[in-house]
Amino acid sequence: MAKMCGPDSVRTLAEWEADAVRMAAGLSERGVRRSDRVLLKAENSAGYVTALLALMHLGASIVLADCRESAAATERLIAQARVTFCLSGEETLLPDLSVPCSTIYELQLGAAGRSATAADLDVGPWCELPDGLVMFSSGSTGTAKAIVKTGGSFLANLRRNIDQVGHVETDVLVPLLPFSHQYGLSLVLIAWLARCSLAVVPYRRLDHALGMAGLCGATVFDATPATYRSMLNIARRRPALTRVLAGARMLCVGAAPLDPGLVDRCRAETGHFLLDSYGSTELGNVAFATLDNPRTCGRAVEGVRLAVVDERGDGVAPGEVGEVLVHTPDVMTGYLDADGEIEPADRGWFPTGDLGRLAEDGNLTVLGRKRAVHRLGYTLYPEMIERRMAEAGCVAKIVAIPCERKGAELISFVEDDENRGLDHWRAVAGAVLAAYELPDRMVVVERFPLNGNGKPDSKRLTELAVSA
Repeated sequence: MAKMCGPDSVRTLAEWEADAVRMAAGLSERGVRRSDRVLLKAENSAGYVTALLALMHLGASIVLADCRESAAATERLIAQARVTFCLSGEETLLPDLSVPCSTIYELQLGAAGRSATAADLDVGPWCELPDGLVMFSSGSTGTAKAIVKTGGSFLANLRRNIDQVGHVETDVLVPLLPFSHQYGLSLVLIAWLARCSLAVVPYRRLDHALGMAGLCGATVFDATPATYRSMLNIARRRPALTRVLAGARMLCVGAAPLDPGLVDRCRAETGHFLLDSYGSTELGNVAFATLDNPRTCGRAVEGVRLAVVDERGDGVAPGEVGEVLVHTPDVMTGYLDADGEIEPADRGWFPTGDLGRLAEDGNLTVLGRKRAVHRLGYTLYPEMIERRMAEAGCVAKIVAIPCERKGAELISFVEDDENRGLDHWRAVAGAVLAAYELPDRMVVVERFPLNGNGKPDSKRLTELAVSA
């Protein structure tokens, strides 16, 4: 029987759905109406998942905010999105608001004793809203954008995901991700659509998360590369946790470039391939490696088309590098402008700004962002350099700073929890990079700073590079 397992509670799927209907009644009593824009800002919890489904049942426009976002930034978001009600966790930083606000716990208390069943749940009206879901991009490469989607297109994309990856009713999904972003949210609703179990684990405490996952009988993990690296480091000291990962059916990864060294290490220590994926908040889930095709980012899901083009927009031969374009029926409705209105997105081929190559068999390899740096008369792509360093065993992030003499100065941050020193990593870089690609400076860190989505925080790394 499918369940939602929290750190201190377990609910069957039917009980979870009934809880959502009861919570929706409490929201309705507080004045929330269909199509109202409601901010949801809280840490991952069973209550968060119930609140999400409650807002879907009400037909509200759900505006997701990262729980670690500052109060000032949240206030700007509320104004931009024209939010009329806020739903928060007890731990959440909220400004003094001019709109009504309740905590998830208050609504849970008020829902106790109400009469409702899972059969009462209806998300049809939510699916039809043009702004059923408002999510913010990670902002790792610039200002975060407010991305608007219909609930129907979001769920349709998840059904394509389920069909390709192969989630089944006996699965127990363990998303080690914030639910306020595309990747984590997808897993919550995949569990609901696939009628399988969901483990809501304390993903910021990976030792506790792995222990709980083991108790729940975890079969599918989803996390960023940085999280898998940390989990393997923890499991190295605690073999019982390695067995939790080894006992899973699938280890899925996404949200950031995956380096070959991590893939090899995971295969050696757990017996599993890391199944990579590709997608974005604007486009949804696009391509997946699977158990029967565990290579690169796999093939596009049914109904989605991929292309790789050169600078002129012409298609390149299979295996050649260019910009990845995506054609998907699940593309966003548009962006939210400064006044809270929707700027419609163009339909058709969507330029992703990512460099990649497409094999003859349809497998996609994503190499990094298409951010050109002009240096010493050459045009360089920092993430292509990072990938070659990663293939040599050096996990690096490169920051480019304008330089009048060279055009750009390259600062390379190297993640190394074994403290092998600068000389070691300079030798590695020198063996695989051309002279004009070599970083001007290298900085060794135990781990990269991460943003709220679990990706290396490019803005923070740039600040560190400038101040170094």
